Amino acid sequence: MGKILKLLISILICQGAGILGSIFTTPSIPTWYRQLIKPPFTPPNWLFAPAWTLLFLLMGISLYLVWEKGLKDKEVKKALLIFLIQLVLNILWSFIFFTLKSLLFAFIEIVILWIAILLTIIYFYKISKASAYLLLPYLFWVSFASVLNFSILILNR
Repeated sequence: MGKILKLLISILICQGAGILGSIFTTPSIPTWYRQLIKPPFTPPNWLFAPAWTLLFLLMGISLYLVWEKGLKDKEVKKALLIFLIQLVLNILWSFIFFTLKSLLFAFIEIVILWIAILLTIIYFYKISKASAYLLLPYLFWVSFASVLNFSILILNR
């Protein structure tokens, strides 16, 4: 498989996860989410789509850099598995928060997601330092999202 095709597949996998997550998210934005009490540091709604699009792009490039090292390597396989787990957890958070409307379980899940992202960065770093660095903005954004999720949970008890 060519490098360009692998890169495109990697990016499409990550953007696909974003699209799937948005299916759970979008219907609740103008209704349930709008009615929640949110802290003053809550970003405007329009910021989330471009931020996530960029983060999923960086994740896709990061995925490609590790995949490019070869699937015969056990460490690559392990790193890719952890990456896929965190990607599923990313989608799951949207489902729990926006579809199930469970602020508490969403917070618990986003903490697990944060740990999975950190593990992904650690495993990716061993294979490609650049791939690990590309995931740092994602870790920072999910750190912020965790604080936001917790704040919304507290404000809406």
